[in-house]
Amino acid sequence: MSEVPMELTRMFELTPLGGDAFLATSPPVGRPRLFGGQVAGQSLRAACLTADGRPPHSLHAYFIRPGTPDEPLTYDVARTRDGRSFSTRHVTASQGGKPILELIASFHDPEDGFDWQEPAPAAPAPEGLEPLELPAYFRHPPGLDLRVVDPPPDGDWPVTHPFWIRAAGPVGDDPALHACLIAYLSDMGVVGSARAPGSPRELATAVTLDHAVWFHRPARADRWLLYSVAPVTNHGARGLARGTLHTADGTLVASIAQEALLRPAAGAGQA
Repeated sequence: MSEVPMELTRMFELTPLGGDAFLATSPPVGRPRLFGGQVAGQSLRAACLTADGRPPHSLHAYFIRPGTPDEPLTYDVARTRDGRSFSTRHVTASQGGKPILELIASFHDPEDGFDWQEPAPAAPAPEGLEPLELPAYFRHPPGLDLRVVDPPPDGDWPVTHPFWIRAAGPVGDDPALHACLIAYLSDMGVVGSARAPGSPRELATAVTLDHAVWFHRPARADRWLLYSVAPVTNHGARGLARGTLHTADGTLVASIAQEALLRPAAGAGQA
């Protein structure tokens, strides 16, 4: 594996502003609006910087406004609680003085307990799959290696679940950074996966409303992760999807749930 380009990890190098406030920038990838996973991942990074090394076990985020790529972001952290085993942080991400995301993260000191999980979904090994080149409208910083299990036809929506993903090179041994990278990639392709099976692909609006991640076990973002997402329900222009992230040996490291706003295009049929 080669070294990961700095753009992928530089987005998590936050500048302290005093107190528990931080400043961040966006990678120059030419998106028309901020990627939600970036804002969630940077919010988690801000929370981690105030958690005294406790690892995150969950985050819950609400997307309030779309973000602008060419404006800096401010992350204000409120230390809601620090207990003997758990810490809670509330993060507000803002641009131009207006909040664009609210996130609550919970941190938990490791403890002994039961160790059980559902089996991993069946999928071919990533080494036998072709890397996917993402088109211009789905830009991410260089340094992500993505292998789709069932590649779509040319010209179709490029990211379909399940897929394997990892940072294309080592990113160090900071477990908080790996958790933030996993939060980043956990938003990839989920809105499309929240659509009802057989529903029209043409939508007037398709955006994330809220997003949750549970970190079950320590994981490295620079090793292969199988990301599988499926729709749960569609109703009232909202769709819910659930997903899992497994390592190459089948270990469940994280679960996600996301609700998306899915407004049908004019004249589109309903599923």
